[in-house]
Amino acid sequence: MQGADRLVLVHGFTQTARCWGPVDVALAERHEVVALDAPGHGTAADERADLWQAAGLLAGRGGRGTWIGYSMGGRMALHVALAHPEVVDRLVLIGATPGIEDPGARAERRDADEARAAHLEAIGVPAFLDGWLALPLFAGLDPDRAHRTEREANTAAGLASSLRLAGTGTQDPLWDRLRELTCPTLLVTGAADDRFTFTAARMLPRLGGPAVHATLPFAGHTAHLEQPEAFVAAVEHWLAAGTGPAVDPGGRGADAPSAPPSRG
Repeated sequence: MQGADRLVLVHGFTQTARCWGPVDVALAERHEVVALDAPGHGTAADERADLWQAAGLLAGRGGRGTWIGYSMGGRMALHVALAHPEVVDRLVLIGATPGIEDPGARAERRDADEARAAHLEAIGVPAFLDGWLALPLFAGLDPDRAHRTEREANTAAGLASSLRLAGTGTQDPLWDRLRELTCPTLLVTGAADDRFTFTAARMLPRLGGPAVHATLPFAGHTAHLEQPEAFVAAVEHWLAAGTGPAVDPGGRGADAPSAPPSRG
């Protein structure tokens, strides 16, 4: 299968290809689904790669299709679309950012990721996950959908390398390159995730191809895991509609963002 019939999934930080919950199962009813392990995670725990290197590795493993990435995986999918557009027919970004524009803020984030990586190496993955999953960013994530056991299968060395090499602080701001993306793009955020909803609203008019922003009601940063049925419905509607009207299944629309600009 190719195009809209083939979906390539890239997970978020500390997750693996097995952390899509009911989403990949539901999508597989109508599509070929290929879920990838990002560098530093899962079966790719020993890979060391920055975002552009990760894009090359993932493009080679994932092949052509509609690419769906969450958070870190969304940033990687964005790099795939820019560096290897021949494999990206469509693009779905869940809670993702094109990067931190302010150099000072970007340096602060890089330092914070370095400190977090060192802390992870010192205390190990299980203890790190205690703090990571307790962050306000994941307040809406039900423990049953956090895939804690699967996350604990990751290695401290792999996750630390991901923070150091592919963290938001290391990412070149890609805002000015969004116009290069001519493939249809769907931006997904949780209606309660003000920061990334604002980011998506800023991205929308800058994208070079047809673009849609879907906000999922009663969902935060992990929108696809908090509201999997609404997420799958939004993706299926968008795939069926082609370049049709925006999808907003009950959440706040992207036309009136109210949150401060995202810092990543």
